[in-house]
Amino acid sequence: MTRPTFLQFNTLRADFSGELYYDTSTTHEAIRRLYATDASVYQELPLAVALPRHEEDIRRLIAFATRHHITLIPRAAGTSLAGQVVGNGLVVDISKYFDKILEVNAEEKWVRVQPGVIRDDLNKHLAPYGLLFGPETSTASRAMIGGMIGNNSCGLHSIVWGSTRDHLLEVKVLLADGSEAVFSESTTPDFLQKVAATSANSKRQQAIYAGMWGIISNPIDQELIEKSFPKKSVTRRNSGYALDSLNTGESINLARLIAGSEGTLCFITEAKLNLVDLPPAAVGVVCVHTRSLAETLHANRVAMRHAPKASELVDKYIMDFTKEHHEYSKNRFFLEGDPAALLLVEFWGDTEEQVQKLALAFTDDLKLEALCYAYPLLFGADATKAWDIRKAGLGLIRNLPGDTQPVNLIEDCAVAVEDLPDYIADLEQVLARHQLHASYYAHAGAGQLHVEPMINLKTSEGKHKFREVLADTAVLVKKYRGALSGEHGDGRLRGEFIPFMMGDEVYELFRQVKRIWDPAGVFNANKIVDTPPMNESLRYVPDAVQPKIDTVFDFSREEGILRLTEKCSGSGDCRKTELTGGTMCPSYMATRRERDTTRARANILRQYYTKGTPDHKKEMAATDADMVKEVLDLCLSCKGCKAECPSSVDVGKMKAEFTQHYHDTHGIPLRSRLVAGFTKQMERAMWVPWAYNAVIGTPFLRRLANRVVGFHPDRTMPSLSATTLRKWFEKRKKKTHDQGTPSRLVYLFCDEFINFNDVEVGKKAVLLLEELGYEVRIPSHVESGRTYLSKGLVKEAQEIANRNVRLLSKMVHDECPLIGIEPSAILTFRDEYPDLVKPELREDARQLAQNALLFEEFVAREMEKKAITSAQFTTEKKALKLHGHCHQKALSTLSVAKKILSLPLNYTVQLIPSGCCGMAGSFGYEAEHYELSMQIGELVLFPTVRRQPDDVLIAASGTSCRHQIKDGTGRKALHPVEILWEALKK
Repeated sequence: MTRPTFLQFNTLRADFSGELYYDTSTTHEAIRRLYATDASVYQELPLAVALPRHEEDIRRLIAFATRHHITLIPRAAGTSLAGQVVGNGLVVDISKYFDKILEVNAEEKWVRVQPGVIRDDLNKHLAPYGLLFGPETSTASRAMIGGMIGNNSCGLHSIVWGSTRDHLLEVKVLLADGSEAVFSESTTPDFLQKVAATSANSKRQQAIYAGMWGIISNPIDQELIEKSFPKKSVTRRNSGYALDSLNTGESINLARLIAGSEGTLCFITEAKLNLVDLPPAAVGVVCVHTRSLAETLHANRVAMRHAPKASELVDKYIMDFTKEHHEYSKNRFFLEGDPAALLLVEFWGDTEEQVQKLALAFTDDLKLEALCYAYPLLFGADATKAWDIRKAGLGLIRNLPGDTQPVNLIEDCAVAVEDLPDYIADLEQVLARHQLHASYYAHAGAGQLHVEPMINLKTSEGKHKFREVLADTAVLVKKYRGALSGEHGDGRLRGEFIPFMMGDEVYELFRQVKRIWDPAGVFNANKIVDTPPMNESLRYVPDAVQPKIDTVFDFSREEGILRLTEKCSGSGDCRKTELTGGTMCPSYMATRRERDTTRARANILRQYYTKGTPDHKKEMAATDADMVKEVLDLCLSCKGCKAECPSSVDVGKMKAEFTQHYHDTHGIPLRSRLVAGFTKQMERAMWVPWAYNAVIGTPFLRRLANRVVGFHPDRTMPSLSATTLRKWFEKRKKKTHDQGTPSRLVYLFCDEFINFNDVEVGKKAVLLLEELGYEVRIPSHVESGRTYLSKGLVKEAQEIANRNVRLLSKMVHDECPLIGIEPSAILTFRDEYPDLVKPELREDARQLAQNALLFEEFVAREMEKKAITSAQFTTEKKALKLHGHCHQKALSTLSVAKKILSLPLNYTVQLIPSGCCGMAGSFGYEAEHYELSMQIGELVLFPTVRRQPDDVLIAASGTSCRHQIKDGTGRKALHPVEILWEALKK
């Protein structure tokens, strides 16, 4: 494949409406690198990346590819595990612009969509109709219909709803000559008419009908297919092209062949999908606890006799990785003891009583066979939490320390359900011969476990073993007449073994199908057929010397900053939308660009840190650093990735570290210095606060001042109080408690925002705590360092952290905590300080972190002790809407905020299902980020606030959040401190 020239790409660009990245500029090169990987182990730099805006753009790409003998690689969410969207062609990403739901026919139960529609988002749209699209991959929150068709995705409930192929009624595609075709159910006479060209739209379409009829109608080919394909009881069968799904009965639908073809035959532009009814009201999950993997598989056989709707396995590897995970540790509430594995068995009914009856019949059978030891039954949100552990399996097991990691290799092999225990027993022997351990999870009820052996792909031995294990497993799967690929596809991983699995004659049929549809190899060449060796173009160069990277932060828990980047599995959990919910990743939610995902940022850092030699700083070109800086630019450091990414890939921490190194080489920009030195600026402004307030309160002067420092002219600025909180506190007369009232000492952290701008909030916090019976002291300390961290001045933040730990660690303890009002400031003690301070202070920092509490956490803790009760607050009725600060959601929980705001008995608190507000410290002020900041706010937060009546209180703990709400909606949001102060019986 030869690369088209720069001028030839320029010619294409002239008529192309979408986005096209092909040159050697920093931006274009960065985009190409980000599309060099997916969720597989492969990495190969594409020639170019295109994001077409409409069908005519795709036609232009097809013509360009044909003319210059290159291949187009269709890509949706990029979560494929077999390298389907990795290659050296032109990647065509349909995820941004082809995302429309075109038509819903509730009466006939079908929907017509573009291929970039996300499965879970589609089902949210369909819910009011009482319908859904059934196939449900574990990546359903980001998996797109086009990708699901390409891989013939199945998912958790495939034993009920089958695969995508079973629901694909019709596809509209562009063929290799650029002509449009629609493939749907055809009766045999209609099909033969198309063969005769009486109703084909183009010569290519006629050739497809004629060529496919030649295979379908040939008894010899049909006998060969019948004999060579997996046996019929293997329900998950996704190897090669699905010739066994076509027949010469009354009707033929070539859409069934396109399902599972991995984008190698045509380019899908629309799909018509069959829909099913929503499950009944009651859905329960029996969480079967087992003592061994073998016992789990036997329990699965019992489960299948009871016709469950799902039966999924989760092994100990996955469960153990939930123990220390901030988000998934909350989902372990139902676990009893330390099971070797879980079997999650789901039953449906019109009532919970019906489900309980079905579950009891199942568990009674388990007891009769002396299988398993615990069987809790979960409903509703509790059941969802159990399923979330299962769905996060791929990411969770990436938390394994060291370079030996679980690999996607034999994870897609499927056999008949009745063969599964024997197959897995044989497979364990195969892995034992290779001296390998593996993780086992997923679709036991469908005869397919995702088995991921632990292999070090950074070594030549590991690269060799990678192929050997697949070769040995293929022999085993063939023994059971199973499928080497059940739902993840062949791609470039398993295509090499299709001739062995199905025989050379069937493989030649597959090559014939490819020639019939795509003779010039325009679509995703070298996938399924004619694939390169399966252990070439891996992410890692075998036996390469790993660079030593000196860092300011301590990354030892993550085994270094490079290892932290490598924890990203590529599974795309970060490609959330505002409909999916969560915080990660706010910029992606607004832009829908791959470059703005956590995955992209981890990928570019990984490639950057592995590009050079051990003396990597000398080897790194300036353009490479600029490339990383550009990809990291829209990271808001919200910390959502630390909590919501199953692998806990903390990009905020890595961004701060990288930016410090960038500053060391390139210098510190003036604006960054000003933002980081916020406290110093405010101290100076406090000499004449009236003058400062006059400037920022006069639109013309404020806009002028904003432009000078690089802030957006439309952004308002927080005003200064007449005095600082610390001065007010020192001068005031302290509360004297009535005799007999218990007085407890607490320390209030006077952060840089409360001290200068939100002084009234700080005052009310002091007064509230005193009225509730606490003695409040503001100890000697310095600012939190948050502003320095936000601008990558990590060395200076380290000095601040060292000082605060020395000043506070000896006085703060469990009975006398440090309470913070601003989440981003107080949570710096908990999140960054333990990894930031000098080694000799780390233990003190960890102790301090344990006793640094949000105001909400402290009050909630005292509520549990009955030290603070509802009797101390008003009984007046109020409705509240609560928006959570990103760091609070990632590092604490919003439940404590909701709990304390519900102290007044008649206060009704509802969470706003918003992610990041979009301000993120100085991010939303900066001229180049202002529009995106407001766009993020408009996703959920602003519209929700605008809908609220005037008498509904808006609560937000973060000073940036409150300011963003004010600028975006005109509404004033209150800190929970202010709300409780007003509600207190004084």
